[in-house]
Amino acid sequence: MARAAESKTMVVAGAKPRSKSQMAAIPGPDPAERPKRRSAAKPPTLENLGQLDLFEEAVTKLGERPDSPLIGSVKNARTMMVWSFFSLGRERVTELPVYNDGKVWIEVTGTKHGVPTMLDKEVLIYIVSLIQDKMNRGEVTSRVVTFRANDFFMRTGRKPAGTAYDWLEEALIRLKGTLIRTNIQSGDGVSGTDEGFSWIDRYRFRYTKSDTGEKVGDTVVVMLSDWVYGLVTGGNVLTYNPSYFDLKPLERRLYEVARAHCGSQSGFRMNIEKLRLRAGSDAPLKEFKRMLTNMVTSRKFALIDYGFIIRDPRQARQRLGEDTVKRRTPLKAYEVFFYPRDGVMAAMTQDVNDGAPLIEDGDAFLTMSDEL
Repeated sequence: MARAAESKTMVVAGAKPRSKSQMAAIPGPDPAERPKRRSAAKPPTLENLGQLDLFEEAVTKLGERPDSPLIGSVKNARTMMVWSFFSLGRERVTELPVYNDGKVWIEVTGTKHGVPTMLDKEVLIYIVSLIQDKMNRGEVTSRVVTFRANDFFMRTGRKPAGTAYDWLEEALIRLKGTLIRTNIQSGDGVSGTDEGFSWIDRYRFRYTKSDTGEKVGDTVVVMLSDWVYGLVTGGNVLTYNPSYFDLKPLERRLYEVARAHCGSQSGFRMNIEKLRLRAGSDAPLKEFKRMLTNMVTSRKFALIDYGFIIRDPRQARQRLGEDTVKRRTPLKAYEVFFYPRDGVMAAMTQDVNDGAPLIEDGDAFLTMSDEL
């Protein structure tokens, strides 16, 4: 007890003992400065650690060499060409009509920023092209891709300016925030697995500010979702014509449908209503047919490497000497016949003989050959 008392009041030799009032005036430790008891933080999962390390490692290496500029051709995964995942319009919409043909279903839901448009798709196409470029050179690839904003603009034909940088960042926001749910499995077509994913898992957009305060984009770091990365590395990748970026949104979708299904074939047919749904158009069928007619009228090969005609299947199947079709063909019965610029005569002969393959519900992966 004596030792305890000594420890509470230390008396220095030669000093007068302090009174109780003096002792009370001595400030004690501030309760705010006492160490607070922290709750145990949840340990990060191995998957989160791996993604974080992968992303931050790419950011650290930015000073060495980004993945851009793109040296080879523009390419995209075939699955992303066959099916519609993007809005055709420029106005902001937070979801797309659910696609369901009985075999394949796709649901696209965005945030308040809207779902990605066909213009936003340019970002994904460029990233896919960069990954394929590295694969063709035998280099190691990953889900994290870095590119210069101006390299991207140069390849896609967009003028680098303040509004372009703002659009690029908004496109990344939409690609990050949109949820896609589908039963299409990356790499091998349709399976019984339902999946939900975003186009990209994470992004970082570096910029500086001009004298007028406008953002000037520098380097973009993007981590693709494993679903998209699986499409790219799965080997089902097709080359785009460089003039693709000159097309309007609906023309781009029709080009992708033609590119994905023609391959080495002479041509193919698709019911006009199925084509409307595949293209992602929400226009009434009558209006959709009118838009197709205008494209055909404007130029013979409306889709760069491909042309198409709208055909009445009953008239197309008429043989010489048969009676003329008197009944009016229902609008939903019309077909659209696609044919390549090269080999157009063979395609037309095939169509006259009613030999062009018809794309049915769920069809996407026809036998074909294509150079990467």
